[in-house]
Amino acid sequence: MKITDGKVQWTGITAGSKNISAIDLIRYLQKVDSGSGDYVKDRQAWQQDYTVDMLLGVIE
Repeated sequence: MKITDGKVQWTGITAGSKNISAIDLIRYLQKVDSGSGDYVKDRQAWQQDYTVDMLLGVIE
């Protein structure tokens, strides 16, 4: 039976979280998965229609 990449990753995270602190686990994950694409461009694209009033409405 073939195990998916997601299952392998989740198994590693689960095992790792039992042996190191949450902060160290986050540091590890940042090192092994730098993501893909251009985060700044992507963020600007999905935030371009936000207004201050819209954001304040979510906070209240």
